[in-house]
Amino acid sequence: MIVIEMIANNEFRKFEIELIKKERLDIGKNFNLVAALHHEAVTLGVLPPKNPLDGIEIDLKIAKVVNSV
Repeated sequence: MIVIEMIANNEFRKFEIELIKKERLDIGKNFNLVAALHHEAVTLGVLPPKNPLDGIEIDLKIAKVVNSV
């Protein structure tokens, strides 16, 4: 409820701007870091996965437990 109200009142955007100023976050630097990590994963052959559904059973079990709380 609070998050919906924040978004509806544009409060989240104000919060986001203040957080960026306070923490001195550099969004461009963060995007470049993620791009470099993705490139490294592709280079190492980790991405894309050979079978995207590999391990889905474990993910579903974890989701079931988390959602039951």
